Order: sequence, then structure tokens, then C-alpha cells
Amino acid sequence: MQEKSLADINERIRDGSARVVTAEEMPDIVDELGLAGAVREVDVVTTGTFGAMCSSGVFLNLGHSDPPIKISKALLNKVEAYGGVAAVDLFLGATQPSEDRGIEYGGAHVMEDLISGKQIEVDAYGAGTDCYPQMELETSLRLEDFNQAIMVNPRNAYQRYNAAINSADQTMHTYMGTLLPRFGNIHYSGSGVLSPLSNDPNFDYIGIGTRIFLAGAQGYVMGSGTQHNPQNNFSTLMVTGDMKKMNNRFLRAATFHKYGPSLYLGIGIPIPILNEKLAKSTAVRDRDITVPVVDYGIARRDRPSLKMVNYEDLKSGMIEINGKEVSTSSLSSFHVAREVALTLKQQVEKGEFLLSCAVEPLSRVGSTRPMKQTKESPNVGDVMSRDVVTVHEDIGVEEAARLIVSGSFDHLPVISRDGRLMGIITAWDISKAVAGGKSSRIGDIMTRRVYSVKADEPIELAARTFDTHSISAMPVVDRDNKVIGMITSNHLSRLFARRR
Repeated sequence: MQEKSLADINERIRDGSARVVTAEEMPDIVDELGLAGAVREVDVVTTGTFGAMCSSGVFLNLGHSDPPIKISKALLNKVEAYGGVAAVDLFLGATQPSEDRGIEYGGAHVMEDLISGKQIEVDAYGAGTDCYPQMELETSLRLEDFNQAIMVNPRNAYQRYNAAINSADQTMHTYMGTLLPRFGNIHYSGSGVLSPLSNDPNFDYIGIGTRIFLAGAQGYVMGSGTQHNPQNNFSTLMVTGDMKKMNNRFLRAATFHKYGPSLYLGIGIPIPILNEKLAKSTAVRDRDITVPVVDYGIARRDRPSLKMVNYEDLKSGMIEINGKEVSTSSLSSFHVAREVALTLKQQVEKGEFLLSCAVEPLSRVGSTRPMKQTKESPNVGDVMSRDVVTVHEDIGVEEAARLIVSGSFDHLPVISRDGRLMGIITAWDISKAVAGGKSSRIGDIMTRRVYSVKADEPIELAARTFDTHSISAMPVVDRDNKVIGMITSNHLSRLFARRR
């Protein structure tokens, strides 16, 4: 088997003779030369990814004030940073929203402002001790004013990521972007062929201490990231780097509509072609990397997978789901991921970026267990009313009015002849129809876009739907969309009152 050492490759990098290619180029080289020929021909393969990496943050040291302050709470451009580390050490999380602008501005935006050379406003509140007597402090700082600004990201650079679709009847705003109703679109993330971990899935090179490209700076792998799941090809990395050396070309803040802030990061890892095994793993193509299309319309931890696809399918722009062509779009930027890989290639070729041996390999076994919940949360079926009156669309307004007056609800689910939910009529709808002298059939005045819930769904989902859509009652349906009950805001009010 053809092999070479990392020391040999670093020596070639130093004298400028190293042959460096990107992960996009490597598959064709392996096809042409074979594995042994690729090992002889190529020294380093560069990778890159650029996407939303919410699990990111930065440790900031402000230096001591006079008189000194022990910061218990700090706001950076009105974004709270955690002060429970030490007197003047703070941790700013990328997804923390601001107190005055909400989710339109967050920790990620503060980071981008600092890297862009902008001044930020700091409001600090002290604990008040004998050695730290100051209680409040206001100042304006730029990145160079901090003693240290060390990025520490618990979970970055997912090996691959589920594609997202939405089967529900309403638009969903998620960390996978805006998902249109009734299988209206598919969003995906990750760079596929350029993905660092997809090019070294067995961690033959990448490990603790591996030097990486992190937003334009040289950073390091600290270890396996949180939710690291290599058994299912969902590995992650925990990384660190000096934010003072980063470039805002590769670090950008974003806000996902009606969801919240996130941080887009460029990460690249150069992989030495030490042997045929690494040559083979870096010859991966988009078609070799598969992901499930997951239904986010099911608002539960374990969402159903509708189909397995690969990155070649996703990048084609269209995928067939249930006999329907559904458009796909990426939340990551392959253009910038390619720029990361090319920039890293140039740095290696110029001798500016040496490769490092891992001090310890990454774990090949991860943990993604669900949260242990010790307090039971009720489902809709535990509080709903099963004594519900349903009607057909051809009954008259007068009859519907009598049913509402004689019943316990001011909402009547409208069902089809086979018993499936097709609409809803309210006392308000009837009042408007009577006052306006409109049609005598409720089929002409009912609301056809009905929000419903299932009996086995958590009560919190019903509460969220009530709040989001400003409604006060919903039919409860089974898997066949047949009405089996009704839940109202009064049910929730009584439940929450008992909890208090």
C-alpha cells in the first residue's frame, strides 16, 4: 500500500513543492490514477463548508475597570452575555436575541460588528462586593479593546444534515428556514462533496488538536462536538479560534424569519493524503452522501423520514415527494464553501498553513439520547372534550345557531360525508351571516382553512397554535382527519391554573 508521513508532507509545504487540490477535484484524480497513484500525486486535499452554526459563541475578557466591577449581567449592544464565569469574563452566544430589537439582532450580529471594526456599547451590572464595589458601568469598545476574544463553538461542521419539508397546512418558521405548507419546498444544509467530515468520516486524520481554517483564522479542533453521532454519519466538531484574526467574509450574522439569530461560519480542514485509505475517503462525491427528507410538519422530537436522497439530488433543485416535484434550496452557501477550500489551498501552497497531528482521535461513538423528562406533560387527549357536535356543510344557518346555543361550544366542526374535517363555523360567522342577510347554508360561510390537533400531541403545541393564529378552539382529529373531540383556550386556562 502506498504511504507517506505527515512530516514529509509538511516539509513539502515548507519548500513549496506540495501538490494541493480541493475535495471537488480529488474524485476525478482517483478515478484517473487509482488510489495508489492519487497518493503519489496528491499531498493535501482541502475541504470547506459555510452555513448556519447556531452552537457558537465567544469568550471575551474586558479587563478590570477602576473602581473594579464583578459583572453579574452584561449587555453588548443590548444583547445579554453570560457573566457567571469570572469578574470581567463574558460568554456571548450566537443565538442570544437583543433586548430592544428581539430576534432581528443577536449575539451573532455583535460578533460580526466587532470583526467588521465597529464599536459596540457595553452596559455592565455588578454584584457589589468589597473587592468589586462598582455596581454599574457603561463603555464603548471595539474588538481591539478586549484582552481576549476566543471563539469556542460546542457544535460545528455537521458531517451531513437532514433535509426539511413540511406536510402541515400552515407555513412553519424553523432553524431550517421557512417551510411552505403541504410539501411546498425542501431546505437542506451542508456542502456535500466539500464537507470536512464527509471527507474523513472515520477520523483517520481529524482529531483533537487538528489545525483548521476557522472564519479566516487558524483554529483547532477541541474534540467531538455536542450531539456527535458518528454511528449514523452525523459527526460534529467542537472548535476554537482567535476571533481577532477572523475575517467577516467568512463570519456573517443572520436571522431566520420568525425563528431567531444564527451565525454563518466558514470552516475548512486540510486533509493529508497519507495512504490509500485517506485517498479513498477524499474521493467522495455528492451522490455518495445521503440524507433523509424529514417532515417538520410533525412537531415532535422523532419526526418521520419521507425519503432518502443524496446531495446530488438536493443540488439538482427538484426532488419527487409522494409523486409531486418539490423544489429544493440550500441554507448553506456552496459558493463560499468553495471559496473556503480554495483559500485554504492557497495558504497551504504558500507555506502559510502547516498540518498538525491530532493529540487524540475523535470518539467513534457518540450520544444523542433524548432529554430525560421527570415531570410528565399532558397531551391534548388528556384535557379535550370528547362530547363534540359536528355538522355537514348543507345544513342551514338557523340549525347551526340552535346547535351552538344548546351546546357547550361556540365552534362547530364541519365534516364531509365520510366524516373527515373540512371546515369550521363559529358563532361569530353565524352572527355576521344573519346580520348581512347572506346564504342560509353554512357551507357558504364556514372557514375552510382549519387548524386542528391530534390527541397524542403535547398540550404545548395546542397552546402555541392558539397563540400564533389568534384562535380559541380547535377540532381534535385522528390519523384519518376524523373529528374525535374539541380543545379550547378554556381547557388550557383551567390546566395552567391547576399547575400554579
